Amino acid sequence: MPLCFSRVSNSWMKRLRDRNFDNLIDKFEQQIYDTFKGGWRLKLLKEDLDRFYQASEPLAIWDAGCGFGHISLWLAGQGHRLTLCDVSEKMLARARQQFSEAGWAAQFHHEAVQTLAPKLPQFDLVLFHAVLEWLADPVAGLQIVAERVRPGGHLSLLFYNRNAMVYTNALKGEWRWKNLLDDAYLGKGKRLTPPNPQFPHEVMAHLQNWGFTVTTHTGIRVFHDYLSKDTLERSKEEELLELEYRYCRMPTYRDMGRYIHLIAQRQASGSI
Repeated sequence: MPLCFSRVSNSWMKRLRDRNFDNLIDKFEQQIYDTFKGGWRLKLLKEDLDRFYQASEPLAIWDAGCGFGHISLWLAGQGHRLTLCDVSEKMLARARQQFSEAGWAAQFHHEAVQTLAPKLPQFDLVLFHAVLEWLADPVAGLQIVAERVRPGGHLSLLFYNRNAMVYTNALKGEWRWKNLLDDAYLGKGKRLTPPNPQFPHEVMAHLQNWGFTVTTHTGIRVFHDYLSKDTLERSKEEELLELEYRYCRMPTYRDMGRYIHLIAQRQASGSI
C-alpha cells in the first residue's frame, strides 16, 4: 500500500540540515530537562521502558542521538550494555561525564546516527528519542536506525507531534491560520522548535511496512501545552498531572500529546 506523505515544498526541504545543539546546550538543558515538562517526559518514558529495565538478562542497547544520556544512564545502572552516539560533541561529553561519575561503562561515538548505523551490530533495544524531528530526511533516518533492531527486538521512538503543532497554532488564531493552510507553520530549527515534526499515523504506517508492531503508544503532555499561562497559574498542578496520567495512553488523547512515544517490536523474520 503506498504511503501518503504530507505536502512540504522541495525548496524548504533543501534548506534543512540535521540539527547540532552545540551552540544551545545550556538553553537546551534549562528548557528541556530542568523543567516540569522534562520531568514528566522522563517519568513516562521510564514507565514505558520499565520492562526492559527489569529484564533478567543484560540487553544490548543503542541510544541513537543520546543527548545528555539520561535514559541510557538509568538503563546502564541495571547492568545493560549501552552504546551512545550524538552529533553534538558537547552533549556527548556531558553524557560521558555522567557515566564516569556514576561508575558505569559504555561505548561513546561522536557521529551522526545515519553514518554510524551501518558500522554497528543489531541491538535488543534501540532508543531514538527526540531526534526524528530534527533530521533533514526523517523517514530515511528512521529506516536506517530501525535496521539496527534485531529480529524480535524493540525500537523506542520519541518524536515531536505534528498534530500538537497544528492544534496549538489553530488555537492562537490570527495570522497563524493562513500559515496552517499553506503548511508554512513549521519551525526553521534555529532555536528549540523542531523543523520537521511528524504525524503519528504516518510514522506508525512506516513502522508497520518495515515489519514492526507497535506495542506501546503514549502521548506526553496531552493537556498541559494547550493551557494558557493564566489557567496554569490558577489550577492545581497535582490535578493536572492526574488528568495527564489518566488520558496519556487513551486513543485520541494520546495522539494530541506534544510528544509521542512508541515502542515497536520487529518481526522475528524479514528485512526492512
